[in-house]
Amino acid sequence: MTRPVQIAFVLESGRPKIFLRTLLYTTGKRGYFIEGLYVKIRRGKEHFTFGFWGYGEREELMAAGGLRIDETGVAYNHHFLQLNRESGFRFDGGKYEIDVYANVVNHDSARILHRATLILSDQLAAILERSHGVLFTWNPDEQDYYASISPRR
Repeated sequence: MTRPVQIAFVLESGRPKIFLRTLLYTTGKRGYFIEGLYVKIRRGKEHFTFGFWGYGEREELMAAGGLRIDETGVAYNHHFLQLNRESGFRFDGGKYEIDVYANVVNHDSARILHRATLILSDQLAAILERSHGVLFTWNPDEQDYYASISPRR
């Protein structure tokens, strides 16, 4: 998986959602079949899993039932929601460590594809609670993600 160009924290119908844009690829001719992707988030001592995965563009978003990755790769928007709506997760200010995992067919355990560290300021967390999203865009000059407000469309 390439480094996501964008990662977003969004509230969708009141539910926390993680969004990212990336390319999944393999260097082998045979490719891989991904059964599922999921995201684990650490904020301080808290851990949360966003286990529901969908991909595609906003108008053509599909619940993912698997994905074949070949040597040319596939670039999609990936959307992750929590399966447990009652987890109590909120986008509070702080440092977030986000790990993206893949369950690959014929492999015994999930594989970590990427790890990102993001800082959500208290100010942006408060704005996000008022029905906005926070977009983290990779800044190659700083070698870090830049956070900005992303108004809902």
